[in-house]
Amino acid sequence: MEYANLGKTTIKISKLCDGGMSFGQAGTMHDWTLNPSDTEKIVAHALDLGINFFDTANSYSAGTGEEYLGKALKNCTTRDKVVIASKVYFNPGRLSRKAIEREIDGTLERLGTDYLDLYIIHRFDYNTPIEETMSALNDLVKAGKVRALGASAMYAYQFYNMQLAARDHGWTQFSAMENHYNLLYREDEHELIPLCRQMGVTLMPYSPLAAGRLARPNWDADTLRSKTDRVARGKYDHTKKYDMQITKRVNELAQKYQVKMSQIALAWLWSKGVTAPIIGATKISHFDDAVNALSVKLTNEDIAYIEQPYFPHRIVGAIDENPPAGTVLLNEDSK
Repeated sequence: MEYANLGKTTIKISKLCDGGMSFGQAGTMHDWTLNPSDTEKIVAHALDLGINFFDTANSYSAGTGEEYLGKALKNCTTRDKVVIASKVYFNPGRLSRKAIEREIDGTLERLGTDYLDLYIIHRFDYNTPIEETMSALNDLVKAGKVRALGASAMYAYQFYNMQLAARDHGWTQFSAMENHYNLLYREDEHELIPLCRQMGVTLMPYSPLAAGRLARPNWDADTLRSKTDRVARGKYDHTKKYDMQITKRVNELAQKYQVKMSQIALAWLWSKGVTAPIIGATKISHFDDAVNALSVKLTNEDIAYIEQPYFPHRIVGAIDENPPAGTVLLNEDSK
């Protein structure tokens, strides 16, 4: 395993992150999430491979995502050996001070820890003043409940304004950006990703394999997740005819180098300056493949070849307004 610093902090993270959306009581958010026993098997294997970075959220599977991950980590390792991240936003009060103070305590209790290494705001809150949010987050750092801060899926100007507010008040700035980024969705290359590079912010994108569409030659798969994941359909199916050209080229390169398609997709992300793609593994083999991808090196010609068919996409990730109260899934497709 390879490791890097989280932003400008001294926190060392593996160059792969274990995504906690795969864990939790099935039916509370997704139908394909793993039970406590299977969660522990995945977590134990990730740890064996040297992965020390785990990401979850207060909204995952009605809180059971955090619970399952916390129990698995407690049974498999010691707290000082892992970097745990969780998120806040899809909750009553969004990113108000009152909500943040309430939600961090719930998250810590469910995870069974007295601090988070990284606390991420899950989206931008249109109803709460930036200064209120950043001040509340800074107070969590001062109190020792959180070591570092991150943001997820927002417009570059919003991220910049929040960083600016923190800088001007002497508060803790963001060290990480968890955004939507993969070979099929590259809209953040225009502004957000260059801004993060300028500010020394770690990129830890979610959906690095486009919900499996970059891991197989066929668009759909005969799996429970593929059949029931309405969010993935909403994110990707509208541009299938364009994106299939990219998956075809990824498959060609995979055959050329005799590796998995997923390994080509991950190698591309690392070549673009990403530090830790988030892998939502539901099988042990998913992590074996991901770790082996670290040895795959693409040439400039390879990169240009798989990037060339890209077609501009509608924004998927950043939102234009707060969703209705109680919403935990965005981009759902009713098909």
